[in-house]
Amino acid sequence: MRVAFVGKGGSGKTTMSSLFARYATTAGPVVAIDADINQHLGLALGIETTPPPLGARLTEIKDYLRGDNPLIPSAAAMVKTTPPGRGSRQPTIDDPFFLDTFAVRDGDLHLMATGPFSEDDLGVACYHSKIGAVELYLNHLVDGHGEYVVVDMTAGADSFASGLFTRFDLTFLVAEPTRQGIGVYQQYREYAAGFDVPLAVIGNKVQSPADLAFLRDHVGDALLATMTHSPAIRAMEQGHPFTLHDLEPTNLATLATMLTTLDAQEKNWPRFARQTAEFHLKNAHSWANLATGTDLTTQIDPHHQYGPAPAHF
Repeated sequence: MRVAFVGKGGSGKTTMSSLFARYATTAGPVVAIDADINQHLGLALGIETTPPPLGARLTEIKDYLRGDNPLIPSAAAMVKTTPPGRGSRQPTIDDPFFLDTFAVRDGDLHLMATGPFSEDDLGVACYHSKIGAVELYLNHLVDGHGEYVVVDMTAGADSFASGLFTRFDLTFLVAEPTRQGIGVYQQYREYAAGFDVPLAVIGNKVQSPADLAFLRDHVGDALLATMTHSPAIRAMEQGHPFTLHDLEPTNLATLATMLTTLDAQEKNWPRFARQTAEFHLKNAHSWANLATGTDLTTQIDPHHQYGPAPAHF
C-alpha cells in the first residue's frame, strides 16, 4: 500500500511520516521516500546516513525501468509520467536495483530520497524535476498488501505540480488546529476533487478540547485521528533517543488507526492505470512532446495490465 503525507510547512508532516513509517514496520516491509525539498525525513527517522539521491540519476532509473519496452527507444524519450508497458521492468518493493543503489536500510525500513538542490540546479531547475524520479518509481511499482511505501511530499499545494498526487492508496493530510492548517486541507480537497483521491486528515499538535472542536468544525468527517502535544516527540526532535514505546498511549493508538485505515483501502489498479495514462497524455500535449521531439502519446500500451501478473494454473 502506498501512502502520502501532505500538509502546510511546519505542520509536523515529516515527523508524522517518520512515526508512521516506523509503526508500519510492525506489519510489513517499508520503503520511506523523502520527496520534500527540505529533505529532513532521514533526520526524523534517526538515520544518519544520507541515501544516494534519486533525482541525480534519472537517466539510470529510466534505463532500468524501460527495460525492453519497444515503445520507449531510449531514456531521452522517457519523462516522469511515462507509463509501464510490455517489456518494462516493474519493480516490487524489495527490488534490488532500487534498494541496493538508492536506499539506506534500518531494520525492516529502507529510506530513499529525491535529494536536495545541487549547485548546478540553482536558478535553472525546479524541484519537481527531481520528484519525477518518485513518480516514475510509483508508476512502475507493483506492491501488495502488507507492503508499505511512505512518501513525505512537498508542503502545501506543490504536490499538484504533477500527477504524483494520484499515485497513492491513501493520502494523510497533517493539519494543525489553526486557520492556516485547515486552509491547506480545503485547498487540497478542492484540487483533488474529481480525481478519486482518498484523503484523511490527521490533526496534529492538539492541546485541548477546543483544538479538537476546531478541527471537527472545519474538517468534519475527514478528520480520522489526532496527535496530542507530545513530550516524547519533542524530545525526539531535539535529538534524544526514541522508540515507539516512548509515545503516549493515545498517540500510539492514532498510528494504529492510521495503519488500519490504510490496510482497509482497496488496491485500485484500474484507477492507477487510467490516471497514469491521463496525466501522461496531458504532459505530452502540454510540453513533453516538444521537449523530447517525440510523440509520447504512443508510449501508452493499451494491452498492458497494471498490478501483479495473473496466476496461471
